[in-house]
Order: sequence, then structure tokens, then C-alpha cells
Amino acid sequence: MPKVLISDALSEQAVAIFRDRGIEVDFEPSLGKDPEKLAAVIGNYDGLAVRSATKVKPEILAQANGLKVIGRAGIGVDNIDIPAASAKGVVVMNTPFGNSITTAEHAIAMMFAVARRIPEASASTHEGKWEKSKFMGVEITGKTLGVIGCGNIGSVVATRAIGLKMKVIAYDPFLSAARARELGVEKVEEVEDLLARADFVTLHLPKTEKTANILSAARIAKMKPGARLINCARGGLVDEAAVAEALKEGRLAGAAFDVFAQEPPAADHPLMGLPNVVLTPHLGASTNEAQENVALQVAEQMADYLLHGAISNAINAPSVTAEEAPILKPWVRVCEVLGSFAGQLTENPIEAISIEYVGRVGELNLKPLTAALTAALLTPLMGEGAVNMVNAPILAKERGINISETRKDAQGAYGSYVRLSVRTEKQERSVAGTVFSDEKPRIIQVKGINLEAEPMPHMLYTTNTDEPGYIGAIGMRMGALGVNIATFALGRAEKGGEAIALLGVDEPISAEALAEIAALPQVRQAKSVNF
Repeated sequence: MPKVLISDALSEQAVAIFRDRGIEVDFEPSLGKDPEKLAAVIGNYDGLAVRSATKVKPEILAQANGLKVIGRAGIGVDNIDIPAASAKGVVVMNTPFGNSITTAEHAIAMMFAVARRIPEASASTHEGKWEKSKFMGVEITGKTLGVIGCGNIGSVVATRAIGLKMKVIAYDPFLSAARARELGVEKVEEVEDLLARADFVTLHLPKTEKTANILSAARIAKMKPGARLINCARGGLVDEAAVAEALKEGRLAGAAFDVFAQEPPAADHPLMGLPNVVLTPHLGASTNEAQENVALQVAEQMADYLLHGAISNAINAPSVTAEEAPILKPWVRVCEVLGSFAGQLTENPIEAISIEYVGRVGELNLKPLTAALTAALLTPLMGEGAVNMVNAPILAKERGINISETRKDAQGAYGSYVRLSVRTEKQERSVAGTVFSDEKPRIIQVKGINLEAEPMPHMLYTTNTDEPGYIGAIGMRMGALGVNIATFALGRAEKGGEAIALLGVDEPISAEALAEIAALPQVRQAKSVNF
């Protein structure tokens, strides 16, 4: 009989789900705050159910010799060491949609609170004062709401705001024109355009390398005078000190923060004590309904896996059956490489993706392959942990991305391969890959240009003119930068035409080094890609 440990506070109904399905369960919510005790007992369990309090670190996983699955009741998996769990063969699941409505409603509530100065007025009245004229507010009807990030939560906020008779404009690089029309929002191409027009600005983005500090001091200075800012998404998206200065100078009329760069924020945090600033302790998911939903969902998912091998909402494992796994595994990796490669190079909103399965791969179960490819494609935008093989098709649909699959008979030099084509509003890019006899993936074509490259953790991709001396020039520049080239793959469309190169390197390429490479006269584009 499988045995599960619950080390955080989950509902009694979640405990009942395990027991009703024949799984032994120990409910020990205090263990989440005692890593030594947790490490001492974790070896006795097949499953571990957690919220955010339990920190599943490598030293705990080192003792988890029988552990098969970790279930996170909620979306964030920052408290779980995913690489360590993967190395241990432990499946990590989350519940990505259980908190969406609750978080969106909290953002709307924060917008109302800062518009009408409700917290300050309440505190004043509790003190026995009657300062009616002091707390003059503004209506939200007819105002413009700028939504930065119009995915799952952002789209809910947008539709709620439209119901409140607000005009909604949205910035999201992967929001298609069709999806924007469906939501009833106006899509803007630049963050600065949104900031200049919006009376209220709300963020709904994951924190990634691209979105960290997306509202920098420079961008905050470009916000519409008298605007109000709401952040219920992630700490680190906003320069909090710059917001405080803008409030003090009167350029912003108010702000509401549920998340902070460091949590809990220090007592001397720049936003503390400022008028018309609403601060809450990360309450976005804190409703009875949301807590119950994610608890029940994670219990169902873990039970299905432990009893039947079904994997749902997995962060680090494909959703396949035990019989399919050995056959699909190398092709899943090919799809992940193709999706990740295209996702890292795509900067414009994706309208559609088409996938060709050529030869024997077309005879396999394509659903996990397409899901793996889509998840890898969206991960550079949404961040690690926010997208997986189960929810990737849903997230793509929310963004209006059409996905098509085609099976074809074997053709060309390779008996079987996968080709991904990504269409944006400005261009179409394709990349193809296959599995060699060593069961490792190879990239065999980019933009219709043939080459053969084995993916490496760190790579440099360039498009360049086919001119004599390019190999020497880039080799010398990389050498001067102290970057060692491990592999070098080249291809060209025709003599003297467009050419591409994929270089495997031993360490990440810095932004400064990338800029120097891009400055070479033969180079049209230089990108760092990581697998």
C-alpha cells in the first residue's frame, strides 16, 4: 500500500481522498518547519504533499530513497529543488489553475482599495475620527486599466474590469490579435505605451530573466501622472524604491502591493508608512475556496500517480504511460529541444505553430510529444514551473495560439524527424530535429538550412552572411572573450547567401560578450540559447 506524508496544512477532505482510495497517509503539518525531522522520516514514504512552508532541499531528497512523487498544493515550486528531485527520479506536480480566480479577485480588490483609500479611511474611523474630506477617491468607471501579462490570471482581471465599465489595454508579447479581440482588450506593443495611457496598472507575469524589474525606475517615470499601480503577481517585477519616490513626489497617486522582492519586507521598506499605499502579506491565494481547490486537486493527482502511474501537471516529467515511456522518451527530448530553441529565439507574439511528424515518429502517441514541445516553447516566456506538458495546450489556447499536427511518410535523408514551424505577426521560423542511434537529439535544420548539431547546455546561435573569414573571425573573437568552443555546426542556404551557425560552448555567454559577437561585420543576429 502506498504511503503519503502531508507536511503542511491541507484540508481534511484532501486527507480523506488519500484514505478513500486505499493510500495510507500521515498528516504531520509541523514537519514542514522542521527540516531535520522531515529528513529523518522521508525515507518511509512514497509521496510527499506540501504547500509553501516545506522546503524540499537536496539534503532532504538525499534521504528520500522510496519517494516517488511530490505534490505542491499551489502553483509556485520555488520551495522544491526540481533538479535534485529529477536526479532522484521523483515526479514533481503542482496545481497551476487552482488559484487563478482568487488571485485575480485580489488584484481587483486592491484596485478598489487604492482608488477609494479604504484602508486609511477605515483606520481613521476606528480611531474615532470623521475625516470625510481627507480621503477623496476616484471612480474606476471609464478609467483605463493597463494589464501587463494577459495570460491565465491577467485575462480574468481584464474581463472583470470590462464588466466594471473600464477600458482595458494589455501588454503581453505572446498575446495574439485574435485572443485580444476575444477578450475585448486593446493590445499595445510596448510597455511604455501602456504606462503612458493607463490610470491603473496591474501586473500578472511570472518572474523570469525577461520580466525581472520590468517596471524599472525609468519606466515608472513614464507612467501617466496620477496613476495607481497594483502588483499581486511576483516580487521583483517592480523597482519598489522607485515607486516610493514617485509617490512621495506626487507623480503616482497610489500603489497596492501583495508581493515583494523580499518577503516578508523589512520594517524600513520604502513603501512602509506612505499614504495611499495598500500592503498585504501575499494574500493572492488566501481564500477558503482556493486553498480547498488546490488541496483536493493535489491529492487526486498524487493518488492517480501512485495507484495507476498517471502523471498530471508534472513539472519535470512527461505525461505518458509506463508502456509508452521507453519508446517516447528520446522523441520527447527532441520535441523539448525544438520548442526551447524556437521559444528562446521568438520575440513577437505567436499566432500559430505547426508540427510535422515524419516517418516512424508519426506512428507514436503524438499528444505527449506535442505537449512537451508546446511546454518548452512557452517556458522562456512564462518561467520554469508555470507551464508543463498538461497545461501547455490550455495556456497556448488562452493566448490564441493555434496548434496543428501533421503526420507524413518518411522522406529526405532522415528516416524519421520532427519539424516545428512557429508563425508570428512578423515572420515564420522553422527548426527540425531527430534521434540518432545513441538516442540523443540532434538539430538537423534551421530556417530551411541543413546542419547537424547536438544540443548542449550553453550554445551560441548566429545568422550571418556566407563570406570567407567568418569562422576565423568568430573563433578569434570567442577566444579573446575567453569562451571555449566545444562544437561548431554550420549551414548555408546558398553560396554567398544567408548562413547560420550553432556553437556549443563550455559556459554561459554574458550579455557583454554577446554584444561583441553581434558587432562582427558578418553577423546579422546573435543569440544565446540554453538547453
